[in-house]
Amino acid sequence: MASTDRFRRPHAYEQLLAKLTDKKTGPFATMVEAMMFAAVLGRRKGERKPFEQSDEPIRLALMEGRLYGDVLLDMLAAVEYEDDPKILGDERQADRVLIFEEYANGGLAYLQTVISRQSSQDLDTIISNLVLEGLQHQPEEKKDDVGEILASASLDW
Repeated sequence: MASTDRFRRPHAYEQLLAKLTDKKTGPFATMVEAMMFAAVLGRRKGERKPFEQSDEPIRLALMEGRLYGDVLLDMLAAVEYEDDPKILGDERQADRVLIFEEYANGGLAYLQTVISRQSSQDLDTIISNLVLEGLQHQPEEKKDDVGEILASASLDW
């Protein structure tokens, strides 16, 4: 699969992404940050959802320029294909981008549901609650693969 220099954002959630990045009321400064949060949320909730229709893609360099952006792509792929170390090779970048896109789509779907259920709360509160929930509770039925990978690695910083 060829390398890619962009990632797609799902058309179905363009209005949600616009709300999340609204200059006055949005909790995220950029689409890249909103998509990164959505991908982590999608992974956390086990929501990886393919999509066909997308809006203008975002340059991958914008995510790689963010703190841990390139690491996020690699970690999502490593957890998804834990028995396939080649997923981290340069020739598999398009696969890693697809994994990111699909988890972001799943995270946006989950977030849209939460927003609909908690319509009386503002976006900052909803996002903050999701972050706190993620920090406080491990999913009971699933193990925390990323935590295990990080714990088992002997990193000499």
